[in-house]
Amino acid sequence: MTIEVCAYSLESCMNAQVGGAGRIELCGGLGEGGTTPSAGLIEMVREHIQIKIFVMIRPRGGDFVYDFFEEEIMKRDIAMAKKLGADGVVLGILLPDGQVDVARTKALVDYAAPMKVTFHRAFDLTPDPIKALKAVIETGAERILTSGQKPNALEGIKVLEQLAKAAGSSIEIMAGGGVNHNNAAELKDAGVHSLHLTAKSFRPGRQKYFPADISMAGESPDERSVMYSDLGLVEAIVSAVADK
Repeated sequence: MTIEVCAYSLESCMNAQVGGAGRIELCGGLGEGGTTPSAGLIEMVREHIQIKIFVMIRPRGGDFVYDFFEEEIMKRDIAMAKKLGADGVVLGILLPDGQVDVARTKALVDYAAPMKVTFHRAFDLTPDPIKALKAVIETGAERILTSGQKPNALEGIKVLEQLAKAAGSSIEIMAGGGVNHNNAAELKDAGVHSLHLTAKSFRPGRQKYFPADISMAGESPDERSVMYSDLGLVEAIVSAVADK
């Protein structure tokens, strides 16, 4: 079973690789739930990481209904990821009613080729998971990242099981959202093809002085701490799903 680590830094990518993960979802915009990372980060990660790297293509936080200019930004970011050696990209476009925008998503999947595409957790904002599954298959995406349309994957395990059965060999189902070494085996038994997690821990930043009433982030995590993917947590989940 492939373990994918959602990483926001080179440090996290290194820990993912050493810990035995098989793939990285590389993101920026931690406070927005993941946006397109910088070209510099993609380039540095590719130089130091041998496992597969899938780059998030999301031009902003918020919803997943994009205008013409945002779609053009996504295309340019896909081209950048391809040029810098990414193995794939992570994206998804919805219609205002929450249905998968098949035509526009397919156009980006085709544009990304030969890189592969993961359809991200915009899937969890659709009204009918089986209908959305069929729509994403139609786009040509290789994989769906989903929590089973619940706040976390363990709560959505019944839907994840249904999706895995309905998908068959047509598309991969990757469980994400609250995934860790304690629930990995149960999620594996549900039939999903891979697991996605941040394996996050926090450590104090290097900066010592902070004004008491000023924050750039406005919410946790703030400037006083740094989030990273913990090597021990990556190793623990890899061990939890390993065939004994």
